[in-house]
Amino acid sequence: MTQAALIGLLLPAVHVLIVLVAAVLISTNRKPSSAIAWILAVIFIPVLGILFFLLVGFGKLPRRRRDKQREVCEAILARTDGLDRVSHRDEWPDWLGSMVTMNRNLGSLPLVGGNSAELIESYSGSIQAMADAIDTAEHFVHVEFFILVADDATEPLFAALERACGRGVEVRALSDYVAQFMYPDRKKTIKRFEAMGAHYLPMLPLQPFRGHWRRPDLRNHRKLVVVDGVVGFTGSQNMIADHYHKKKGIKKGLHWHELMVRLTGPTVRELDAVFVTDWYSESNELLPLDASPVRLGADPQLVDAQILPSGPSFDNDNNLKLFAAMIQNARRRISVTSPYYVPDETIQMAMVTAGSRGLDVELFVSEIGDQFMVFHAQRSYYEQLLRAGVKIYLYRAPTILHAKHLSIDDDVAVIGSSNLDIRSLSLHMELSVLVQGAGFTSAMRAVEDDYRANSRQVVLSEWLKRPRREKAFDNLMRLTSSLQ
Repeated sequence: MTQAALIGLLLPAVHVLIVLVAAVLISTNRKPSSAIAWILAVIFIPVLGILFFLLVGFGKLPRRRRDKQREVCEAILARTDGLDRVSHRDEWPDWLGSMVTMNRNLGSLPLVGGNSAELIESYSGSIQAMADAIDTAEHFVHVEFFILVADDATEPLFAALERACGRGVEVRALSDYVAQFMYPDRKKTIKRFEAMGAHYLPMLPLQPFRGHWRRPDLRNHRKLVVVDGVVGFTGSQNMIADHYHKKKGIKKGLHWHELMVRLTGPTVRELDAVFVTDWYSESNELLPLDASPVRLGADPQLVDAQILPSGPSFDNDNNLKLFAAMIQNARRRISVTSPYYVPDETIQMAMVTAGSRGLDVELFVSEIGDQFMVFHAQRSYYEQLLRAGVKIYLYRAPTILHAKHLSIDDDVAVIGSSNLDIRSLSLHMELSVLVQGAGFTSAMRAVEDDYRANSRQVVLSEWLKRPRREKAFDNLMRLTSSLQ
């Protein structure tokens, strides 16, 4: 047998062996759709497929970071008994108790009562509300945003932080490392923190020569501000001008529409526990956790609320389980707002099933997109939703509807940083707030009514008339979402 013939026999055998080994390694604890996509990549483009998998195929943070998450979770669970005292347990729907238990088991944070929760729709108004709260700080201010840029729009917040530092208040700030390089004034922003005397750290830095390396597209996508453990803010808004300094978008008049929530009461300490965890992960400094007794107010407008962190530092897809369980337990109405809807099969099936059950189900997304591949991938899910009776509303251009929230029936809602796409559900560190209260849900319904008035409804008969090339391209982009 010639050398060429021998090589001709060995290469296919080696290829088969590589595929078999890869199939075993890739399929371990991975969703079947994702495993199949990776195995096909290894079969058809073996060298690139293997290199790409080694780069982005592992969906968890390094062990030392996950160990820190467990350590803080144990510290949270060991705090004073009674943190899960609630005000309105007799008003809960019958399914909410098991939901609360699930969230506590996944994220370690209890549902607590005695809170106020105020929605803020105005982009500049939310920044000013945060600045006003910071101006009351006496002890500490904790700031954490996926994108954190000192510009004209965010000046009220940075000026308030400077005043706080001048009063001797401890100011700590976190922002995502990779996101720093995607937007202007990175060095200016960091120098601003240094000049005011604040403690600033980047989240999930990619610095291999300093021992900081992981899958590079795992990001910390959370947004929060906590003042003295008394007032807190979270939601969808990044700390940057509402056009995100994107030149093409500015020419088109694009701007981002958000929804934030201002919280007071015991749940703020739970919000701060998320910051404490992230600060510990980046600094090795474990800040104290508030363990003082919970006192419930008598105001009937106060709500019960639960903070749920999620992401690759946890063993489970916490937010995926929350969203799927809420949709499955709805009795009458479901309203979902997500700028990026590229769901896990569980979420899509829950939405389709809810529509088939005759529930009033609606999905709010943007008429235009700021992320090309995601925008086209999410369109591939619309036909199945429409056939099941789900109403889809496209928020009119030039606004990018970037808010992220979910309301169920008349008295349960979730607001936070998490999109209903596979990245947010599995790969990004996110933050969600579950709120039980008819008044809060009614306020969210009013926001949704405003969305509806400013949207164009998708009609199935018209959607089916799209050109075939659009359908094919949308479905092609959908396939890329499985490589996770």
